[in-house]
Amino acid sequence: MAVNIREIKKQDNEDLARIIRETLVEFDVPKIGTVYSDPDTDHLFELFEKAPASFYYVAEEDGVLIGGCGIYPTQGLPTGYAELVKLYLTNATRGRGIGKLLMDKCYETATEMGYTHLYLESFPQLAKAVSLYDKAGFKSLDGALGNSGHFACTIWMLKEL
Repeated sequence: MAVNIREIKKQDNEDLARIIRETLVEFDVPKIGTVYSDPDTDHLFELFEKAPASFYYVAEEDGVLIGGCGIYPTQGLPTGYAELVKLYLTNATRGRGIGKLLMDKCYETATEMGYTHLYLESFPQLAKAVSLYDKAGFKSLDGALGNSGHFACTIWMLKEL
C-alpha cells in the first residue's frame, strides 16, 4: 500500500474537517478556541487557495484520504516565519511515519518559498505529535507568536529551516 502525498482539492474539505474534529474529540482537546470551532476548518481548500505563500498537502492511501498538513502565513508572525498547521491523521494511520512524510514535504516546500522558520501550536493531550515535533527539531516557546485565533493552545514551538 503506497501513500500518495498531493496538494489539497476542494473535494477533500469534508473528509479533512471530519478527521480534524474526530482527533480533537478522541484526545479531549477543547473545542472552543481551537481548530475544532474555527469556521475555516470546513473550507480548507478555499483557505489555502486564497492565502498567498500557503499550501496544504494531503495523504491518501488506496484512494482514501488519511490526513494532511500545511504551511500558512499566520498574521502577526515575524518576516520569514510561517505556521505549520493542521497536521492530523486518522487514528488507524498514526504511528506509521506518515506524519513525518507530510512534515518533511512541508519543510521542503516552505524552504523553496523562502521561509526561514516554522512555528506551531499544540496541546499536551497530543503528546505523540509533540514528541514528533521535538524529534524534528522544534523548540518550545514560552508563549504564542502571531495571531492564529486559537487561544486555547498551550504549547508553542519553533523550528529554524
